[in-house]
Amino acid sequence: MQCSKDKKSLTAVITVVVSVLVLISTATHADYRTFVPSPEQPYYFENGKVDFGTYNGFRRYHADCHVCHGPAGLGSAYAPALLESLKTLSWGDFVTVIVQGRVGLNNMVMPPFAENIDVLANMSDIYAYLKARADGVIGPIRPKRFPKVRKPR
Repeated sequence: MQCSKDKKSLTAVITVVVSVLVLISTATHADYRTFVPSPEQPYYFENGKVDFGTYNGFRRYHADCHVCHGPAGLGSAYAPALLESLKTLSWGDFVTVIVQGRVGLNNMVMPPFAENIDVLANMSDIYAYLKARADGVIGPIRPKRFPKVRKPR
């Protein structure tokens, strides 16, 4: 019982920390070099190219998520397409599903990824990629990207 309680506490803490980090970065700019993603605008797209985070989301999605959700979020026999879900799924709900998992339609199970640091560290990029796909901004193939911008420390 204590292990389950500790796991729920850890999940809650991770959810809050990730949400706060993204919400701190709420300003968006008109240039990819100064673009800061936010839940309202998680990706930057211009002249057929996306910001590096969205491009990284494509890479991370195809490393960890496409096995179940299919290439480019189109779904499979194991898991639903994400393009329709991401049209209405909020950033907070996305984080909750990734961290805690859930049982969906037809008893399909999304396992929790709270212990997969590769997914946790790149959740905002995966979300940006899937939102750009859901919004019809990018297609199913690898998106072109702007150069990676080094942020001042």
